[in-house]
Amino acid sequence: MLPWKRVLRSLAALLLTAAVATLPTATATAQTAAAPSSGWNDYSCKPSAAHPRPVVLVHGTFANSVDNWLAFAPYLKNRGYCVFSLDYGQLPGVPFFNGLGPVDRSAEQLKAFVDKVLAATGTAEADLVGHSQGGMMPRYYLKFLGGAAKVNAFVGIAPSNRGTTLNGLTQLLDHFPGAGDLLSANTPALADQVAGSAFLTKLNEGGDTVPGVRYTVLATKYDEVVTPYRSQFLSGSNVHNVLLQDLCPLDLSEHAAIGLLDRIAFHEVANALDPARATPTTCASAFS
Repeated sequence: MLPWKRVLRSLAALLLTAAVATLPTATATAQTAAAPSSGWNDYSCKPSAAHPRPVVLVHGTFANSVDNWLAFAPYLKNRGYCVFSLDYGQLPGVPFFNGLGPVDRSAEQLKAFVDKVLAATGTAEADLVGHSQGGMMPRYYLKFLGGAAKVNAFVGIAPSNRGTTLNGLTQLLDHFPGAGDLLSANTPALADQVAGSAFLTKLNEGGDTVPGVRYTVLATKYDEVVTPYRSQFLSGSNVHNVLLQDLCPLDLSEHAAIGLLDRIAFHEVANALDPARATPTTCASAFS
């Protein structure tokens, strides 16, 4: 195998390992654990006065609508929210692992899904929560596809807002002619999330946010996938950036765990969704 092909394989393997290393169940279990049986993706759900907007969950790269949210969707559902999750970014012949297609096309899938949820729930706006790519991709929907009129709040958990350097590994692509093109052809979403990509340049031109949407970004300093971790934060008067370790210095969650199973992070996301009823997030929130 040519050296540059080994580099590409290393890039994909590192992302895949980080995405699935802490999944609470195997892929087969995730596929049989239908979301409605756990109380989410229930299109008969009507938002309450306490939680008047449905919450749409947006998975990350290599994940899907079930495995990314096995812990967090029930967490929200048990607190009275109508919760929905979608699959996006599928590639032909690649089962289970989604979020691999071009990010702008994934944003179009999100647009269609939000419209479906709003029609089913009879609401004018939704709230969005996304992990990793799912914490960045909706910004394209908000900025370019009319999503700002249909979204009240957007929470990004370990989002790839300015892509990633994978601790410098992506810089090796420049040393192997054609490597970037190969990455784009086979896994477009990975190429789109490399720091400095054409997609991210377009996304971040002219400001990070759009009016009318409240943005929250939750990051961990132990993130090994979206690096440097401070690149996840956004700028704008309607942005609240949070470092997990400022809430609980003992929290060691890395990129996958912060979105998959960290109840301290979950508590802070719930605060962002319902700031009027927010309570301080501390290490004790792990038991809430």
